[in-house]
Amino acid sequence: TGVVPFMALLLLQRRPVAGRALLGTGSSCPSHGLCRSNVQEQTRRQVALLNATAQDLFSLYLKCQGEPFSSESDKLCNPSGIFFPPFRVNRTSERKEVMVAMYKLFAFLNASLGNITRDQEELNPTAKELLDRLHNTTKTTRGLISNLTCLLCKNYNIFQVDVRYGESSKGKSTFKKKQQGCQVLRKYVQVIGQAARVLLPHLSPS
Repeated sequence: TGVVPFMALLLLQRRPVAGRALLGTGSSCPSHGLCRSNVQEQTRRQVALLNATAQDLFSLYLKCQGEPFSSESDKLCNPSGIFFPPFRVNRTSERKEVMVAMYKLFAFLNASLGNITRDQEELNPTAKELLDRLHNTTKTTRGLISNLTCLLCKNYNIFQVDVRYGESSKGKSTFKKKQQGCQVLRKYVQVIGQAARVLLPHLSPS
């Protein structure tokens, strides 16, 4: 447990860790020059892209894992037993609260994608389409985190957020690695649609 600035968090997100950074406000935000002029529109597009491609990523993942995942996904990929950041904001929530919830969600997702990608590079090294999708999703997620960081700093002077990361799959069996990946991706499909519905109105042009 500890206070970790945004920039350190962005480095930590390259690997899954179980740790927390406390929410806070202060004067240690990076220069606002890090924000692009079209940051809100870019953020809207990134969330919309992730929402539009989530189901296809999950379906492709299942296909590449083979049996029994292809035929028993409802049972094996049930995400009820895994940690996933609670997402309790809605369209009537304050914009600041929505942005913080989004940061927690996508910071967790970014770390989880790194975990899943590492496992699939080991278990399915020839599954080029799946690996490309995972890399592209990770790239979009990192860009989104960067934009959310900018918006939180610029608009609310927030530079520390309480982030909890998922469990690493290192050392687990092949089956457990595949199962953890499908549980996370199934939950992602469920949550990204909700996240898009909640966030996009808050990023609409004034």
